This record gives sequence, C-alpha cells and structure tokens, in this order.
Amino acid sequence: MSLTLLRNDFEAFFRTPFAVYPRDTPYVSPMRSDLKRYLDPRKNPLLKAGGALEALTVLRDGRPVARATAHRHPASNARHGLSRSYFGFLDAADDPEALSLLFREVETFARRHGDTEVMGPFNLTAMQQVGLVTEGFEHAPFTDMVWSPPWLPTRLEELGYSAEFPMSTFHFSPADVDRNRLLSPGAKAILESDDWTFAPIDRKRFKVRMEEARLCLNAGFDANPMFVPLSAEEFEFQAGEMMWVLDPALSSVIHYKGRPMGVVICIPDLNPFVKGAGATYGPRALWSWLKMRNRPKRAVIILYSVLPEAQGQGVNPAMLWRVVGALQQRGYVDCGGTWIADVNGASLRQLERIGGERLHRTHLFRKTLTEVEA
Repeated sequence: MSLTLLRNDFEAFFRTPFAVYPRDTPYVSPMRSDLKRYLDPRKNPLLKAGGALEALTVLRDGRPVARATAHRHPASNARHGLSRSYFGFLDAADDPEALSLLFREVETFARRHGDTEVMGPFNLTAMQQVGLVTEGFEHAPFTDMVWSPPWLPTRLEELGYSAEFPMSTFHFSPADVDRNRLLSPGAKAILESDDWTFAPIDRKRFKVRMEEARLCLNAGFDANPMFVPLSAEEFEFQAGEMMWVLDPALSSVIHYKGRPMGVVICIPDLNPFVKGAGATYGPRALWSWLKMRNRPKRAVIILYSVLPEAQGQGVNPAMLWRVVGALQQRGYVDCGGTWIADVNGASLRQLERIGGERLHRTHLFRKTLTEVEA
C-alpha cells in the first residue's frame, strides 16, 4: 500500500476527518466555507501579514488518512522571542506510517523557515481552537472546542513530541447553579452601582460592541504567554460572523462610567447543526437547522476578559452572574466553557463556584528540532 502527500489540496484536506472517523465519533468539522477562508492567503489576516502556511494531506492508496497545517505566526515569534513553526487541524487515522510522513513534512516546513521547534495544535492562532485532547475522548465538544481521537497523543510522543501547557474544557447545567455564590463583595458593589452598566452585544450595535470586546481582550490577555494582540481586521475575521448566531441576552460588555472594562461572549452551541449538516451549507443544512431548533438549548462561553486595572474587583464574577441568570431565564439546559489553562487559577475557581465539570483534558505538543536546513 502506497502513501502520497498532497500540498494545498483543499478538497482532500477537508475530506480527511470524514474519511478516517466513524460518523458516531464526537468530532465536529469547521464549516467547509470557514475552513476554506482560514486557509486562503488572500483572506486570512495572519497570512496576509506574512504568515506562511501549507495544508498537508496524506493519502493511502488514494484515500485521505492524515492531515495537518504547517504554518508560522511571525508576530507571535517576534513578541515572545521564539523560532517556532506550528501545526494545526490535525486529524488522522491510527496509521503510524502516514503520521510519520505528515510530521516529516511539518518539520521540513519549519526547517525551511529557519525555525528550531514545532508546536501545536493551533487552528491557527492561540485565539482560535488549540490543543489535543488527552482525556475525555467520549465527550462531544461544544462550539470552538477541539476533539481528537485517543491514539494521537501516543503517536505524537512516538514522533518525539512532548505534552505541555495542560488545559481543560468544562460544562455546567445553568438550572443547577446558585448564582448568588458568585457574588463576592466586589461583585455586589458593581451590580448595585450606577457607575457600572452592561451593554448587550446585539446586531444593532454589533460593530461598536465588538470593537470594545477586542480592546478588552487585548488588554486582559496581554500577559498570556501565547497571546498576540488582535488587530480590528483579525478580530472581525475570526468573530464577525458571530452576529448571525448571537443571543443578545447572553453576551455583553461591562462599562465603568461609559468606558469598557470587561467582556463576556456566550453564544448558542452550533455543533449539533454543523455535525448534522456535514459542515456544508445546502439542503441538509436547512434540515439540520430545523432539527436543532427543536432540541434542548445549549450554549458556550467563548471568552471573557477584564482589563488589568479592573481585575480583582469583582468584575469577572459580576459578568458571570449576569450570564448564568440569562441562561436560566432563557431555558438553556447546558453550557460549555472553552479551554482554561491550569495556570489560570482565578478562572478555574469561578468554574468551581458554578459546579463546572471537566469535559476534556487537552495539551499542546512541542518538539525541538535538532538540525536546521540551510
């Protein structure tokens, strides 16, 4: 049986997980149109700004069995003093030979660009989907969460990659939450003060609110060891289509005397729709959308961030108090939370207060390259 490697063949790249994972696995693909624009150097701001990318697919006897992107984030390397290439969108059958070929090409890409290490998965930056599932393979992901099969961590270790930066995803049942447990003295003071107001993120004021959200995100995550501040173009590229799926009761920017100080973005979970639609718009997508509307409602907290000068004052629990109340009032039965790193003790404590249960354990995997090609 022969192996063939394809570069930048979008159709083969898109088809790979559908070819290697049974339909009853928890895997959910990005929508085909979204994946295509992520990989398009004419559209993705990361690539327009000088980031290089190759979409790699391995075929066995003409059938796709493994895929990954090999890419660079020059701004991240410059900001953090790195010489690193990344891999992302890693999906594969349990085929050690195909994975070996795939990662030889990823590492060749890195060496060709003069990099000394490879790390991932990043799909495509730290503000998108990151990590490889290492526990909780049986659980279905919410929107913006990863899922990967149980054999991949072992295969990466066999290829010389080490697990780093442990993270977890969570979920909780809004109906079971006593949200008053979130009310620290600072949070109570905020909720009782006329100086603090919540501005819902809705379609009418979407652009204004999302620009405020970007500023809060950039300031609040500035000290994160993987973060690179997002330009307005990058943020719109990643989050602009959120306008069409927002439940305005769930997402808001919190202002202090009119100035944005924090943001929480919580959206309905679209994964049941995407999975039912086969990640492609068409007649099947319409049927999947109608079915989803009759299912119990699920949501997912995509991000929350507080400006540094407001941290420790109760802003975060006040925002979470509001979100949980909205979830309860609107009948959401389950809510997920995207990855939180083990080093983020404050966010983990917030999840504990609302009875959050871990869905997945995830890690990044890194390898130092011993030789760099000229």
